[in-house]
Amino acid sequence: MLLSHISQFKPFSLSSLSSFPISSIPFFSSSSLSFTAFRVPSSSSSSSSKPLFRFYPFHSLKSRPCHLPLPPPPSSSAFSFACHVSTRGFPMDSPPPPDLAESAVDSVARDLKNQSLDDDKVEEEGPTLLNNNDKKKKKSLEDLCWDHSFVTALPGDRRTDTIPREVLHACYTKVLPSAEVENPQLVAWSESVAELLELDPQEFERPDFPLLFSGAEPLAGALPYAQCYGGHQFGMWAGQLGDGRAITLGEIINSKSERWELQLKGAGKTPYSRFADGLAVLRSSIREFLCSEAMHSLGIPTTRALCLVTTGKNVSRDMFYDGNPKDEPGAIVCRVSQSFLRFGSYQIHAFRGKEDFGIVRALADYAIRHHFPHIENMSRSESLSFDTGNEDHSVVDLTSNKYAAWIVEIAERTASLVARWQGVGFTHGVLNTDNMSILGLTIDYGPFGFLDAFDPSYTPNTTDLPGRRYCFANQPDIGLWNIAQFASTLSSAELINEKEANYAMERYGTKFMDEYQAIMTKKLGLPKYNKQLISKLLNNLAVDKVDYTNFFRLLSNIKADPSIPEEELLVPLKAVLLDIGKERKEAWITWVTVYIEELAASGISDEERKVSMNAVNPKYVLRNYLCQSAIDVAESGDFGEVRRLLKLMERPYDEQPGMEKYARLPPAWAYRPGVRMLSCSS
Repeated sequence: MLLSHISQFKPFSLSSLSSFPISSIPFFSSSSLSFTAFRVPSSSSSSSSKPLFRFYPFHSLKSRPCHLPLPPPPSSSAFSFACHVSTRGFPMDSPPPPDLAESAVDSVARDLKNQSLDDDKVEEEGPTLLNNNDKKKKKSLEDLCWDHSFVTALPGDRRTDTIPREVLHACYTKVLPSAEVENPQLVAWSESVAELLELDPQEFERPDFPLLFSGAEPLAGALPYAQCYGGHQFGMWAGQLGDGRAITLGEIINSKSERWELQLKGAGKTPYSRFADGLAVLRSSIREFLCSEAMHSLGIPTTRALCLVTTGKNVSRDMFYDGNPKDEPGAIVCRVSQSFLRFGSYQIHAFRGKEDFGIVRALADYAIRHHFPHIENMSRSESLSFDTGNEDHSVVDLTSNKYAAWIVEIAERTASLVARWQGVGFTHGVLNTDNMSILGLTIDYGPFGFLDAFDPSYTPNTTDLPGRRYCFANQPDIGLWNIAQFASTLSSAELINEKEANYAMERYGTKFMDEYQAIMTKKLGLPKYNKQLISKLLNNLAVDKVDYTNFFRLLSNIKADPSIPEEELLVPLKAVLLDIGKERKEAWITWVTVYIEELAASGISDEERKVSMNAVNPKYVLRNYLCQSAIDVAESGDFGEVRRLLKLMERPYDEQPGMEKYARLPPAWAYRPGVRMLSCSS
């Protein structure tokens, strides 16, 4: 558990985490209170839980493209020193010793990050070499450099039919897009994603572009497949799930040797479709397309979206599961990511027993080679160990077991991602383990929602009622629970031991706290974290149901002037502090007074602080009612609002004069069913 303020929880073991009572966590669990994560004890340890200590291990490094030659282990004196240091645990409230954290660890990270890699070289077994002319020119669809490492490196299904079935001993099934199409239309496209692929923008004007990206015509070089995976859904093991309507076309390698997978969502049935039709509707496709790009512009790791096309055919959907289905326009999104591997990609094979443990290892080796190559480097270096903080002073050596280093990095990436969600008020809505990316990306946009009125118990998913397992405040704890399931998977496959699994979860707790505190400190324009001030603020926001996004944007207008008369203190916030009585007004005046004192003590000018705060507090977020407005007109054939929202969300931190209406509070109709809260039906 992550909460030092919640003492009623009993300690749990790795094997018992499947019954972790997340739904009982108070709604202030992660957003308003500082917490301490608890160690998962071994089976022989005492039943009393102990608070975590803060550790300073090897920090996550950005992965390099897989076709670049791996650099040799660094040989600097700083690295040699670090290799023989076993770092100590320090209390959560204590800063790390500067000599240890800086000299031993950060220098190691810098050494590896600064390795000079030749981006012009590609390994012989990789795709065609890219010359300098290839780098400079934009490519047509036919010129894209395809690679199919996933299907060549991993075991596949011997069958290629789409009959719903259990697919055993395989990571994927080769299938072709099969959605019915009639005069498909291009709704919108992302210029920045096209740049990643080095795709010529003129390609979007091709008459056959909608046919190619609806799957009606084959894309030259593609080798389509659907991935097999399982997962825990709402805390219960669901068995085989898989890509029921998403078909991956393959991997594009750009001139920087970056690997990008292209995937058509809504392209037709696969063996993993179960009783579904493998299709998607325009409503959900617009939401996924826009939010993928909006999250990227907010600076939050996410899968991307290249384009959105209609199929020209209707799809029947029972949106509210009330027995009243209706026809909706069909659509397909082309999703783009460095990888679509999920926690569930590994879980399904571990769940099936020893016969498939080799597949878990092969998948882990594949991911490390292609997406975490620095871990391969580190594993060849000398020992780099970290004290677990246990009474027996045991250590975890991340370089003696690459899988341990791998899960620690996945845990840290996941913690960082969730902290960023909390910072902007984003609620994913369906944090099942099959919706958790091993790269720490936001993936699978279903019934997501940004906070309007601040409500820590908010869930945008009607299926999540009344338990609210996946509500806003529970997201950090759910992230830990999911990491525990992933750790259990690797433990079952004998890739990591229990100490290494526990250490990964400890790193999650520490990383989340560090990231979340830093984010909230920046949002308030403070020089250092102030737990009491931030906790009181979040309590006030919840009591008065203040708009989360607009409040923090307006907060930058407060002046660091203690002499401001009391009756004028709330003037900069009057647009969001609506209908508050005398008692609540006094509570806000008290908070603002303390806040101004903190600002005045910082010595930072009002102008400088406003610029820095506006750089982390967006003016525009993709509120559900904005999506619905675009959907309503798009379903009648007008895609202009979708394209306007896409452009608007590309610069969420800018004022963008003339677009102020998109930052307004939601209208009354935004709270009707199907707008603020949605089902998983799409």
